Amino acid sequence: MTFDDLQEALRVLGLGERATLKEIKRRHRDLVKRHHPDRNNANDPNIIRQVNAAYKLLLAYITEYHFSFAEDEFYEQNPEERLRRQFDYDPVWGKE
Repeated sequence: MTFDDLQEALRVLGLGERATLKEIKRRHRDLVKRHHPDRNNANDPNIIRQVNAAYKLLLAYITEYHFSFAEDEFYEQNPEERLRRQFDYDPVWGKE
């Protein structure tokens, strides 16, 4: 898998730079419903193949991904906690 392959998979599924597993699965399900050959015979059968290949590639990427449990990554993924930490002990915004 190359970075270009990953970008193409995101393009096929219509996803942005960041997506949750739930969003990836929902988008795949929606596209399969829309382009499945049994549902609509007018669609190009290659579209469903591209959608399924993109989905499999993204799942493979996610499965092999090395998660970062660093503090800065935690606050990047949880902006509410970052704000709470930033202002929690501020006399104007939170506790003293």
